[in-house]
Amino acid sequence: MRRPAAPLLAVLLAVAAALLAGPAAPAEARTAAAAAPRPVILVHGYNADPGVWGSLETRLRAAGHGDGRIFRWGYDTHQSVNEVLAGRFAAYVDEVRRRTGADRVDVVAHSFGSLPTRWYVKYGGGTSTVAHWISLAGPNHGTGVAWACALWDQACRDMTPGSWVQKRLAEGDETPGEVAYTTFWSNCDEVINPDDSVPLNGAANHPAGCLDHNALLGDATVGAGVVAALAS
Repeated sequence: MRRPAAPLLAVLLAVAAALLAGPAAPAEARTAAAAAPRPVILVHGYNADPGVWGSLETRLRAAGHGDGRIFRWGYDTHQSVNEVLAGRFAAYVDEVRRRTGADRVDVVAHSFGSLPTRWYVKYGGGTSTVAHWISLAGPNHGTGVAWACALWDQACRDMTPGSWVQKRLAEGDETPGEVAYTTFWSNCDEVINPDDSVPLNGAANHPAGCLDHNALLGDATVGAGVVAALAS
């Protein structure tokens, strides 16, 4: 009748080992999350959609940003920068952080997408949740082209030089907080007028050469520059 003692002892030892090992799993998961590249949120421009990011996403994956670390935010590009879109983007950032366990995210925005994301960073608490903010051909000081649709479209009004949104974004420090700001601009951009609307004081501002507005999305040099900026 004494033979069951050995198996029972083995079971008890196994249970004890499991209980001791249990608390270590969450810590290991947190360590793995910390070691992974920060989540990158790609934000398209006016009258576009998340499908524009195919080329850059391929480059990001090749640089080590794997599955579950790249996100594309889709939104209605005809809404107000400050009253609607910045708040919706804030909620999206919180969702990405919850899903990935990351404290901070990186943001790459094209064109109009630069404005709601920048508003979030400056006025919506994003200085504590965004590590890198990168603008490709963003109308960061407005573009005269937006006057063509400003009569009926709020987003276009926000993009016009001297608009309330532009004035607020230009107030004080254009690049606040511990965020690494980077811009890429073209001297042949048919949408951003003037060309020097894109660079920001305090950012790493990179001329992309003579490229069309949308060509910055797929340009190899710009793509390599984005990857390098995210790694810095």
